[in-house]
Amino acid sequence: MINQISVFLENKPGTLNNLTEILANNKIGIRALSLAETKDFGIARLIVDDAYEAITVLKDNDFVARLSPVIAFEIPDQIGGLNKLMTEFSAAKVNVEYMYASLGSKGTNNAYMIFRVAHTEDSEAALIGRGLKPLTQDDVANI
Repeated sequence: MINQISVFLENKPGTLNNLTEILANNKIGIRALSLAETKDFGIARLIVDDAYEAITVLKDNDFVARLSPVIAFEIPDQIGGLNKLMTEFSAAKVNVEYMYASLGSKGTNNAYMIFRVAHTEDSEAALIGRGLKPLTQDDVANI
């Protein structure tokens, strides 16, 4: 299990720049990012190398942010790679609420898939029971 940071952003020019600038100035690396928007606000979902430092820095700079558990897996960046993983999710009866991807480490042919699932701990245990190895927070820090 890893920690995702969800940040609520006003839907106006410069807000996303402020977020990335604060993280950059504090030497926090973004490993994956998803941005969803509505008319009035957006939600940035981030996987970073140091989630606790990032959430502290963001809150200190008046961002509304929270941590939530997600699970992540490394998959081969090839046709059918995601389907093989989704077959395991289906067999383990794991419901995906949302997901997003990140490129793998430089020099590899892998990608990283991040999943928000119902009942995170139970879902992760079921997937481990099927032989899958989820990424840890330490793994994320070293990507």
